[in-house]
Amino acid sequence: MAVTVMKLNEIRDNKGAHYRYKRVGRGIGSGKGKTSARGGKGQTARTGVALNGFEGGQTPLHRRLPKRGFGRVQFQKDYHIVNLGRLQVALDAGKLKPDAPVTGEVLVAAGVLRRVGDGVRLLGKGELKVALTLEVAGASKSAIAAVEKLGGKVILPPAKPAEKKKAGDTAKA
Repeated sequence: MAVTVMKLNEIRDNKGAHYRYKRVGRGIGSGKGKTSARGGKGQTARTGVALNGFEGGQTPLHRRLPKRGFGRVQFQKDYHIVNLGRLQVALDAGKLKPDAPVTGEVLVAAGVLRRVGDGVRLLGKGELKVALTLEVAGASKSAIAAVEKLGGKVILPPAKPAEKKKAGDTAKA
């Protein structure tokens, strides 16, 4: 049985797979001369124009559909995340002192964070080798366990009490 070997110089596209593009702006006889099938003057006759969401005068989809929902991005807390491994790198570099309590301001001064935002959230990725006292806005269970295992402390802000309904507030039917 003869085996045919494919050679790079013999590779071709399938018949009809490659369509030669229509050359525009080559005189009236071509059928695509003068304005090159772009109509008259104006924004869309120029290059680099894509009117996003424009549907030729028909009301676009984003205006046909009703507004829905409520965005709470503006009310979300902006917590900055610090992992245990990042704290260890800062300790090894001498930017943090193991005996002093570590707060958001200390982390900014050490160059671990750029800004505190609404607080620091401690996560358990990486390994910590020194006992630290950390004052943070939030921490994962694994991070708290890893710090306390070394004899350190994680100080969290006091939990807000749940709001109770007033006696006069009843649902109206």
